[in-house]
Amino acid sequence: MNKADLVAKVASKTGLTKKAAQDAMEALMEAVMVAVSKGDSVTLTGFGTYKASKRAARNGRNPQSGQVIKIPARTVPVFRPGKEFKEMVK
Repeated sequence: MNKADLVAKVASKTGLTKKAAQDAMEALMEAVMVAVSKGDSVTLTGFGTYKASKRAARNGRNPQSGQVIKIPARTVPVFRPGKEFKEMVK
């Protein structure tokens, strides 16, 4: 399912127009991305939690040459599904 499919599904389920559903989804995604980029976590009960996670610096290996390379520390977005979501996927 891609974004257009999801917008159509939300529009049909809520009675909104596709444009209104798309605007609502984009507003939700933007709010989540802004909050996580500021270091906040966003919890949607039953669905899951979005948060930023720090990855430590580490050594990696170039698969072509076998040379050891340093991979710098960075912060990455993480999604952890909620209990209801996990049980639905089983």
